[in-house]
Amino acid sequence: MAQWIEVRARYDKMMENGSVKKVTEPYLADALSCTEAEARVTEELQPFISGDFRISSVVTTKIAEIFWDETGDKFYKVKINFITLDEKTATEKKTASYILVQASSFKEAYDNFIDGMRGTMADYEIEAITETKLVEVYKAKLSTDNG
Repeated sequence: MAQWIEVRARYDKMMENGSVKKVTEPYLADALSCTEAEARVTEELQPFISGDFRISSVVTTKIAEIFWDETGDKFYKVKINFITLDEKTATEKKTASYILVQASSFKEAYDNFIDGMRGTMADYEIEAITETKLVEVYKAKLSTDNG
């Protein structure tokens, strides 16, 4: 099963003022393995890199879903708690889940999240919405190859 894997790339980046600065930037890739995610990010960045380049870390995330908005230039991580009732003890049980929301602002992230959850039958509460430092998120490449 594919999962969202964060890959941190360290490389020499050309800044807007023309100077070159060593940066470490996080990317997210939909992949079956850490190896596949690392290869995907490396492939995507290759045309833009000159000089030193290395992958500094690769970690799996707990992101369950992504709500896309192509007009958004940032990614926000929303931590929600699904609320269920334990019928034996009659107590509420909260199960945390993480959803990534693409948006241009905090308010837009909230609105996009609410739109994405519309129609959900489960009870939930938003625990936190935080802006991430993700530079880009790469969806899985769908194979059109039948052979």
